[in-house]
Amino acid sequence: MPEPDLTVDQVMAEVRGLFREADLDDPALEARILVSGLLDLEPAAMISRGRSSVSVDDIERIRAAARRRIGGEPIYRILGWREFYGLRLRLSKGTLEPRPDTEVLIDATLPLLHEIVGRGRKPRLLDLGTGTGAICLALLHECPEASGVGTDISEDAVGTAKTNAELNGLGSRFEVRQSDWFSQVRGRFDIIVSNPPYIPSADIAGLDREVREHDPLAALDGGADGLDPYRIIANQADQYLAEDGYIGVEFGWDQLAAVQSIFEAAGFAVHQAVRDYGGRDRALIFARKPGFSGE
Repeated sequence: MPEPDLTVDQVMAEVRGLFREADLDDPALEARILVSGLLDLEPAAMISRGRSSVSVDDIERIRAAARRRIGGEPIYRILGWREFYGLRLRLSKGTLEPRPDTEVLIDATLPLLHEIVGRGRKPRLLDLGTGTGAICLALLHECPEASGVGTDISEDAVGTAKTNAELNGLGSRFEVRQSDWFSQVRGRFDIIVSNPPYIPSADIAGLDREVREHDPLAALDGGADGLDPYRIIANQADQYLAEDGYIGVEFGWDQLAAVQSIFEAAGFAVHQAVRDYGGRDRALIFARKPGFSGE
């Protein structure tokens, strides 16, 4: 006999039970994210359509996805996309998942963009190690006067960032280049942003399985002390930053002092320190030190 129809509520209950048996940290939340994402339903619709039937094909698709989650695959990798600052961004093997803590870098950078616009200029952004394009695309979405360039060493990431720009209606203001940091960059920019790899090489093996096995190594490994990318950015940014420009970087929770020291030695001063939603040091905004010229 064919399997009887299941409702959205019944499918949710089934997946929630499977996740509870698998001892996931928050089975109810993960079930809701997975089922709503696969059915393309907003949270409110999950409630209002709780008694709606789910097709056999969708039920099998949800069950297959649940098995992948129980097997350790991150939920947003299964969905293939994640929301960031109001944008839906596709993920790929060459990109990190954009995470909520990075949104505080957007919050800190936006006033600087608007300040530049207020002076009658159209800001240019450079996003180093752009990945999905999350940081630059969020800023462009919030500041229609701005344009940006995203660079990444990964060909896969460059293609994904370009796709995300087009899907979010930002393709005309966003350019992507495959580049090892600044190697293929030309011109000067009002704001340079980056969420570079910052995990010390020796710590990679100790990361959570979901990160270690599914995030690209090149986007995690920051060298012996995790700070190699910051040295590159700090030592070369002078050639690409507008005279009154800013640099914004994300870093690990215990790296504030080290990152600050690297940039100060290169002629930059802290304009703003930013904490994430958990109260941990997360990002720094730098400007040139008084009397320091980029020419």
